[in-house]
Amino acid sequence: MATDTVVVSDLEKPIETHGIERVSPQARAHVRIFDNFTMWLSANLVISTVALGGLAIPIFKLGFWDGLAIIVLFNILGVLPVAFFSTLGPKLGLRQMTISRFSFGWVGAIIMALFNVAACIGWSAVNVIVGGQLVSALSKGAIPAWVGIVVIAALTTVISIYGYKYVHRYERFAWIPMAIIFALLAIIGGPKTTIVPTPAMSLAWVAGLLSFGGAIYGFATGWTSYAADYNVNQPEETSAARVFWLTFLGVTIPCILLETLGLALSTATAYAGKEGGDLLAAVLQPLGGFGTFLLALLTLSVVANNIPNDYSLGLTMQVLGKGFQKINRAIWTLIGAVIYIAIAIPIAGNYSSALDNFLLLVAYWLGPWAVILFLEDRLFRRGKYNVDDWNTAGKLPIGWAALISMALGLVGVYLGASQLLFTGPLAQILGGADVGFELGVVFACIAYLILRPWS
Repeated sequence: MATDTVVVSDLEKPIETHGIERVSPQARAHVRIFDNFTMWLSANLVISTVALGGLAIPIFKLGFWDGLAIIVLFNILGVLPVAFFSTLGPKLGLRQMTISRFSFGWVGAIIMALFNVAACIGWSAVNVIVGGQLVSALSKGAIPAWVGIVVIAALTTVISIYGYKYVHRYERFAWIPMAIIFALLAIIGGPKTTIVPTPAMSLAWVAGLLSFGGAIYGFATGWTSYAADYNVNQPEETSAARVFWLTFLGVTIPCILLETLGLALSTATAYAGKEGGDLLAAVLQPLGGFGTFLLALLTLSVVANNIPNDYSLGLTMQVLGKGFQKINRAIWTLIGAVIYIAIAIPIAGNYSSALDNFLLLVAYWLGPWAVILFLEDRLFRRGKYNVDDWNTAGKLPIGWAALISMALGLVGVYLGASQLLFTGPLAQILGGADVGFELGVVFACIAYLILRPWS
């Protein structure tokens, strides 16, 4: 048996000690399969999900029904790779970014890990800024935003440091109060909403559809690079179909419902000009002090949303090499928290949605990366891996086919991306229509199908 394989269950220890080491079938002690649902349900029942849906009409100039259609369609498309890669956790006992070594090789996986580290830190910073600003607004400035940032980050970091078992314990129940509060928001705000008609068909309308779809897809598929991290301790014989559908529903249900809520609330004249936390505060204002209390509870949703970023950051850092692997993943999680706090506090006062848009732009890499791993698993390996090779560079593929395909996929993204911060040349020709995700996936897919048999 490989020396880098965890044999004794780490779930019996107060703090999880192992990182990306493979968890052997004999050491799997996580039998609550429904955790595949609650993990992602809690992580997506958050303010930012509502805020994203609220962009359809004011930013992308859509109507209600066409905006709703895009929310449903692109969430389904974005969550499919998340659900598929989740099935590899119990099957292989390996963390998600470690699995990429079987496609990209040792060096290529390091490059992909750096992409993921940037995404983890970036989204963590965005989330704590929003939470910190909400705390400051609720206290009418008595509590500065930086205090809220530090408190939210500290809560998130403690849970992430304790590890896998405590992550699931928190996410198992965190969704309950949030679901109740969002239901109240729908009940209070629903009667004030109107149905904005779908605009006349035009190139600008198609561009808005595709661009909003790109934002929805990027938000949903952002969990792809973490997917297998949260069920590697489940038994090897765990039903892949059940894991797939529980994960799929755990992400799509909150995303579709909350983005639809944001879409609907953005049509109400009573809340005109409001977005994000300000929009939710306006809806809850009639409840007075109780509404303020509910809004304060909503800030805790940031913790559930940031836990996957923080926990997977520590694991991803270990993929950078054996020297990094020697440092406990909890230490990397702590270092990551210090870094994103250091980023968040200085820019909190001048924060704008530009940072969100930058991170949605960064998320385009996930499309080409995911299709390469999918083709490797389904077409070339047919689900068969020599899992003991995961930490031996000489036994892994060189990965040049994956790296070239990834590069070509990013060329496709460059040509077709259309977000507030960047519009590619092809997207400009198409009137601003965002086809970045589609081109990125197609370019990478074709390239890998051609190059992989020769590697």
